[in-house]
Parts: sequence; structure tokens; C-alpha cells
Amino acid sequence: MVKVGIIGGSGLEDPNILHEPKLVSVLTPYGAPSDDLLEGTINGVECVLLARHGRKHDIMPGNVNYRANLWALYSRGVDVIIASTACGSLQEHVEPGHLLFPDSVFDRTNGRASSFFDGSNPGAPGVCHIQGHPTYNEKLRQVLISTAERCQLVHHRTGFGVCIEGPRFSTRTESNVFRSWGASLVNMTMMPECILAKELGIPYATTALVTDYDCWKEEEQVTASSVMQVFAANVEKAKKLFVEAVGEIGKVDWSDEIRKMKKQARESLMISPDVVVPFLTVTADVAGKQ
Repeated sequence: MVKVGIIGGSGLEDPNILHEPKLVSVLTPYGAPSDDLLEGTINGVECVLLARHGRKHDIMPGNVNYRANLWALYSRGVDVIIASTACGSLQEHVEPGHLLFPDSVFDRTNGRASSFFDGSNPGAPGVCHIQGHPTYNEKLRQVLISTAERCQLVHHRTGFGVCIEGPRFSTRTESNVFRSWGASLVNMTMMPECILAKELGIPYATTALVTDYDCWKEEEQVTASSVMQVFAANVEKAKKLFVEAVGEIGKVDWSDEIRKMKKQARESLMISPDVVVPFLTVTADVAGKQ
């Protein structure tokens, strides 16, 4: 049976979506995650929920311990990860209230710890030159898309986001430059979560919850209060999507996908092939579990 990790913002850590939820405290080689994990089942599938900014939403994007968050989910035996993130729209047709399933991201952050392989953890030796493409696991992304279609949620199948450092919103000049690049979204948390998941060999895909038009539209002025109003409505859509998607994920055999991703991650390491990296070792009978 697959075990699903869910990373979300305010509202998506709702224990009511889990059957028999329980809190689990985890400490990692990279410090503490954003909050305790919430474990239970959805549609009979084991799940682990994590609030990216903490359940009080008191951790700003640049201060999120992304490495600890991903490592904590790995340590609880998670096989695949689905995430949600609030985003501003950079394109007219991507309207507030819509969902979008990104297929790539442009990283404009700075100073964030973006690799497990920095010498701080003996269990993660060497230097990792992980592939940035594909950014998200396509098999998992398609499960989310097909679930959105079945749930009749207005969504966009493709598009990329620009991840800014935050916590401030973009200037109008920045917003228009990002639009000129062809980006669909602007966001503060899309990086380095997806890359860290790749380093662990864990299939990962995210759902963008569109909250506003950023500030490129002359008549629009993005504010925290306006964003949260739309976000609250989008959370209900995301809950519906994730509950149904977890059931679909549970019907899929992920063994080959996990083996492939673990192999790719291991081959990205600049170390002797004789060095054992436990979290990138996959046995023939159990994929993704150590």
C-alpha cells in the first residue's frame, strides 16, 4: 500500500479529512519541521499531513525549513507527496479561484537551503547534481489533473510559476517582467520543495490555488486580506481534490516510479559508487521503504 504525504497551507491541515488522526513529533538531521505531522487515513490510504507554514501560519516563506519538512515525511515512510500552494495569476485566463497544475518553475529565491547534500548530514554524502527537469512527477501530476476533471473543478493543465523570495508581493515592474517570460503564476513557496523531493527520490506534484491577479492589472491591487478571502474558498476545492486524489493514488502501483526516481537521484551524486546512501536504496520487493 502506498503512503501519501500532503503539504499544504492554512486549512489543508484540517484533521477532519483524516480518519483517526494523530499528531506525530519528528526531529530530523536538518532540525525541526514546520510543525508536528498529522497522520491518519483518507479513503483507506495512509496519509501524513504537514502544514508548510505551521498550523498557526507563523513561518514566512523564506524561513520555512523545507529540508526538515521533506526529511520528516521521508522518515515516516511516505512514498509520494502532493502539495498545494497559493499563487497569484500572471495571465488573464488564469482567474482567481481556478486551480493550476504546474509543469515547471523559475526560481527567483535567494539564500534558501536547497539541497540535502551540503555536508551537514553524514547520511547524505557527496554533492547532488539533481535534474531540474521534469520538475514535477508527471504520473502523479496526471492523477491530480484527472481527479480535478472528475470533480468538475475549473483548472489548467499546464503552466509554470515564478517563485519569489517574499514575504512582500511583487512590484508592478516585476509582475510585468514575469508575464513577459510567459509565466502563469507568481508564488513564494514552490522552491525548493520540489527539488528536495527529487533528491529523496520521492514522486512529487503540486496544485496551485490561484488567489489574485498579482498587481500587473491596472485595476487590481493585491493585498494579504484579499488573498486570504479567495484562498479560504480555494481551500475547500483543494480538500475535495486531495481527498479524491488520495483514493486514486492508492489504486496505482508506484513501485517502478519510485525505483526510477531513487535510481536517478543516486546517479546524480558525485561520490564513489560503492558508498551506500540508505534513503536512495530500493529493494526488489519494497519500493520507497527502508
